[in-house]
Amino acid sequence: MDRAEIKKAVEEVLSKIKKRKFIQSVDLAINLKLEPKEQPKIDEIIQLPKDKGKPSKIGAFVSAELKEQASKLCDNVVLEDEFDKWKAPRDIKKLLRRYDFFIAQATIMPQVAQVFGKYLGPLGKMPNPKAGQIVPPKANIEPLIKKLKNSVKLTLKKSPVLHCSVGTEKMSSEDITNNITALLESLKPKLPRGEYSISSIFIKTTMGPGVKVQ
Repeated sequence: MDRAEIKKAVEEVLSKIKKRKFIQSVDLAINLKLEPKEQPKIDEIIQLPKDKGKPSKIGAFVSAELKEQASKLCDNVVLEDEFDKWKAPRDIKKLLRRYDFFIAQATIMPQVAQVFGKYLGPLGKMPNPKAGQIVPPKANIEPLIKKLKNSVKLTLKKSPVLHCSVGTEKMSSEDITNNITALLESLKPKLPRGEYSISSIFIKTTMGPGVKVQ
């Protein structure tokens, strides 16, 4: 996709914004064209180069070793000795939906899986070791949290469409364009035919109309 065309679409989206009582996100929809036998597994966490305006919310499952760090850096901390309080499925689902990403202390990962695993899995929020989300008990988690705060997740489910937020209406068209361009460059190697697996891209604000990237 041509960067100039992406920026043109972003500028059109921003020009159509109507004032709301909240700051609208700028969202991206990537429609894929896949052959019948092509079933790519896309479950990627991608760090954006520019501040996306609304930092991702991070939850942590830790024990005493990481309590102090996690309490300072994360949006919510569930300690190992509190796990037995989480028994009602409704309460667990409510907790997990509040946060975009979770990290977990490696030494208590079996307990995390036992108590929260069957709910984290379907939501696509199970801490992923490939993304560094499972950490040693004496780790410095600040770089990881900083990365996750400015990351988005792309997951391909039944429909051949990928959705994510790439900024807010308060950001410049240049920064939003940089985020979209970087995201697409990270995504293309994961697709069966690279850029040719993308049929169309739409950009919109939360309450605004979609604009197609030509």
